[in-house]
Amino acid sequence: MRRLPQIFSALIFFSLTAGAVQAQQVAFAGLRTDTSEPVEVTADSLDVNQTDGNAIFTGNVVIIQGPLRLSAARVQVEYGSAEKKSISELQASGGVTLVTASEAAESRDAVYNVAAGSVVMTGDVLLTQGDNVLSGQRLDVDLKTGTGQMQGRVRTVLQPDQTP
Repeated sequence: MRRLPQIFSALIFFSLTAGAVQAQQVAFAGLRTDTSEPVEVTADSLDVNQTDGNAIFTGNVVIIQGPLRLSAARVQVEYGSAEKKSISELQASGGVTLVTASEAAESRDAVYNVAAGSVVMTGDVLLTQGDNVLSGQRLDVDLKTGTGQMQGRVRTVLQPDQTP
């Protein structure tokens, strides 16, 4: 019974601040990766446009770079250099899933800027880190530093430590 006032105070504090919070910083240690590693792409089909310098993979697209695995229905690959040999950006759509050994994120769309080492996921984003779940409308992740930010009516469920 002595903890009841403390719990009540915490509930009031969080209910007052929840509406004011528009973005939440998130640690993504599991999403840190070496962006200089090769990018492997598999899909059901591929259309290449040499003049535009892009390729479109469709159907069960899976992209792997180191420990990072991205899957989607469609991925457009943009090539950056004049020789169009290096990948500059991947634009994924149609139910995107980004998975590592310890974290998983889902969204409608995602853009992976390979050179910058950043991923932007948009549309009903759901991030799972162990037993903790975080949702919002936009997730920005810096793969080089392992940090990110969730925006757009952020909601989280944090599991308390169960040790006595």
